[in-house]
Amino acid sequence: MAKVTDLRSALELLKGIEGQYLETDIEVDPKAEVSGVYRHVGAGGTVMRPTKEGPALVFNNVKGHPDARVVIGLLASRKRVAYLLDTEPENLGHLLNKAVQNPVKPEVVDEAPCQEVVYKAEDPGFDIRKIIPAPTNTEEDAGPYVTMGMCYATDPENGDTDVTIHRLCLQSEDTISMYFVPGARHLTVFREKAENAGKGLPISISIGVDPAIEIGACFEPPTTPLGYDELQIAGALRGEPVKLAQCLTIDEKCIANAEYVIEGELLPDVRVVEDQNTGTGKAMPEFPGYTGAANPSLPLIKVKAVTTRKNPIMQSCIGPSEEHVNMAGIPTEASILSMCERAMPGRVLNVHAAAPGGGKYMAVIQFKKTMPSDEGRQRQAALVAFTAFPELKQVWLVDEDVDPFDLKDVIWAMHTRFQADVDTIMIPGVRCHPLDPSNDPGNSYSIRDHGIACKTIYDCTVPYDQKDRFNRSKFMDIDMDKWAEVL
Repeated sequence: MAKVTDLRSALELLKGIEGQYLETDIEVDPKAEVSGVYRHVGAGGTVMRPTKEGPALVFNNVKGHPDARVVIGLLASRKRVAYLLDTEPENLGHLLNKAVQNPVKPEVVDEAPCQEVVYKAEDPGFDIRKIIPAPTNTEEDAGPYVTMGMCYATDPENGDTDVTIHRLCLQSEDTISMYFVPGARHLTVFREKAENAGKGLPISISIGVDPAIEIGACFEPPTTPLGYDELQIAGALRGEPVKLAQCLTIDEKCIANAEYVIEGELLPDVRVVEDQNTGTGKAMPEFPGYTGAANPSLPLIKVKAVTTRKNPIMQSCIGPSEEHVNMAGIPTEASILSMCERAMPGRVLNVHAAAPGGGKYMAVIQFKKTMPSDEGRQRQAALVAFTAFPELKQVWLVDEDVDPFDLKDVIWAMHTRFQADVDTIMIPGVRCHPLDPSNDPGNSYSIRDHGIACKTIYDCTVPYDQKDRFNRSKFMDIDMDKWAEVL
């Protein structure tokens, strides 16, 4: 299989795989139309139906941007992610878990394809909205958004570095608002340290990179604690360091083979209303399937420069799509596998952060009971999962004979192995995720603050002493080679 090192080599790989790549020369308007088209082609996830899982789509003719293309849905298929990471779909969580444990540090290089073309803020007519064909996902969005920007910064006190993905709205010709989900994400800590010292935080935003970087950037504490640079995960996945380059106008690094790089500074003590240009009260579609409310007070990036490759490819995604499911969900699976293996070796066989939960809210854990004392440990595994990924809301527990990646099989287990009065475990009053609109006092008297939820375990496993009563029908093992032409 061809080696993937950047976005372009990833697309070349997909071109050779049937059903994984599509491009069009029809002119598309980046304002709402890009996402409107892809909703039907392959968004999937929690997008309102009709939608489906389909190929990555490249728009070659983008209105207002004659020298650029836009790709959307690169990671909107678990099978496609597996192709891009050279593994099997069901092995992705295990692969990511191994990569986290064997990090490869990035290296700085002199050659920077991302700087073939340079636009500086001091240039006449500089306008990031004209340089970057960032899509506006819906007609009521706060503006054009960078949804796949790898935000890279350095801890101003100890030099630690990290990369994360944030909601970035292009607000003016040289400013971008940056949304931080409440919690201890690394860049949140870096920004707060700089702001407390009255200083700005240099930040680079690399767009259109090796998909291994995009997947690795979605890990969170406690799997990748403060001080752990997630670029090391991509290095482990590829077996070689991620290549960084020195930015031209700020004291920071960027991803050397990115299609676009935005160089800027997070300004201290400056805040902006996210929908200041539209007044819609809306931000953009988020992973739970709803459009997020515009934030009234967001930190602001002052852009110093934009650099690009020649004929750059803008990469975007739809927030509620299968793409987010994979980017967030596969690291979630790896995190749960890692902590469960440490707590109870050999019991958790696999984990699936399924699409209905957007990759964050729902996990199916495949658990194997091998002795009487394992009874009850499956529920412990669910509790470990909540620790491994605090934003998780619901866990389904299934036996080793149930495919965790087939939700029809999971629901079958629920219908035939689950009794709600004894197999539902509720944990109320736990901090979860602010983008779930049901996590609000308006939904339940038991919720004391927005973002708090009742976490739930659905134990669909067979009691160990009852296993003989729940044997699935056994069909003949066939000669797979003999029947290859029909299988």
